[in-house]
Amino acid sequence: MSATQPAVGWARRLLPKGLYTRSLLIIVAPMVLLQGVLAFVFMERHYEVVTERLSNAVAQNVAALAALHAASPSPESDATLIRVARERLSLQVEFTADRALPPPRPRPFFSILDEALSKQLKEELKRPFWIDTVGRSNFVEIRVLLDDGVMKAIARRSQTYASNSHIFLVWMVCASLVLIGVAILFLRNQIKPIVELSGAAESFGKGRAAPELRIRGAREVREASRAFVDMRDRIERQIEQRTAMLAGVSHDLRTMLTRFRLQLAVLDECPEIEDLNRDVDEMTRMLEAYLAFVRGDAGEPPQPTDVPAMLDDLKRAAETSGAKVSVESHGDPVAVVRPDAFRRCLGNLVSNAARYARRIQVTAIHDGRTLEIRIDDDGPGVPLEKREEVFRPFLRLDAARNQDHGGSGLGLAITRDIARSHGGDVTLEQSPLGGLRAVVRVPA
Repeated sequence: MSATQPAVGWARRLLPKGLYTRSLLIIVAPMVLLQGVLAFVFMERHYEVVTERLSNAVAQNVAALAALHAASPSPESDATLIRVARERLSLQVEFTADRALPPPRPRPFFSILDEALSKQLKEELKRPFWIDTVGRSNFVEIRVLLDDGVMKAIARRSQTYASNSHIFLVWMVCASLVLIGVAILFLRNQIKPIVELSGAAESFGKGRAAPELRIRGAREVREASRAFVDMRDRIERQIEQRTAMLAGVSHDLRTMLTRFRLQLAVLDECPEIEDLNRDVDEMTRMLEAYLAFVRGDAGEPPQPTDVPAMLDDLKRAAETSGAKVSVESHGDPVAVVRPDAFRRCLGNLVSNAARYARRIQVTAIHDGRTLEIRIDDDGPGVPLEKREEVFRPFLRLDAARNQDHGGSGLGLAITRDIARSHGGDVTLEQSPLGGLRAVVRVPA
């Protein structure tokens, strides 16, 4: 395993799983990265360069005033310098007879102004100086030690550094927020048809009625929606045609079986007649099983169903065969299923357990999203390698079950077909009772 694989797996776990959040991240991440690079370049280049130039201009003005004072140290000359500094240079200058500078003030932790101005004053003055960039919020104070005293100069802070740089950052942040808002609205409108398509496909897979799907969105989404609608219509037409065909076949076969019964009824009773009657009954049961398997009860609408009450009915039916049945229910007792089909699904499993076992335990667990029914028995069970094979139609495992029992071999096939038509499945496991556990899981 390479060193990059754990990092890739870690990144995949951190990435969002939804299409909406991933699409939004694809748009927002480059935008934030671009804004960060622009801000860094601006702060690193523009801000520093402008501040350095402004500080240089102020330092040159202060150095010029100090040089002029040194060239002509008189009260009249100082008054002229003060007036010129105020009117021409926007500096407040004062000459004092002090012989020392104040003690150095603590420098701020991060101040590009303090560093730039100190550097420029050191290069221009070549004299001892003292600056205060934090004492007065709107001004910068500079003191220069002269031969005959101290010159104090006060400049506006905006004269020494780029004070309006925050406007660029504010505009950049506001523009980013506007663009992100537009991206969110646009993506929401683009993702909504996909969410509707997913919901329609899920409802159709569970056999539930869903509102008509509106074909909208991007071209690829519209094509996918149109393909799903066409597929759904073809499946529904096929189901309708199959149902109509089965209804006709069922009517014709039942008519023939009824005719056989009537003909056998008018004949004198004999052992051969009894055998024929048993064959006709067996043919009737097999016909009903075949039709039930092919039909699948797909036309029944899902509705809220009391699962514990259904299990109690199945318990009473199984106890008539002599089996001892216990029922437990956990969670919400109501689930949305097709009642008759689901009853047949569970009834096939319970009756199959009652045929080969003496003790049966039925447990229902509903956590709000999934309904799970566990049917445990203490019978002979099914070998591990045969647990998927038993769901094939017309298959009977006589080696595992008593072959004296009749049947068409469609019970488990019908059970799985009904469970999958609900969007779930049926699996077989080893039971804690020693026999077979059948687990039915459906979304509810």
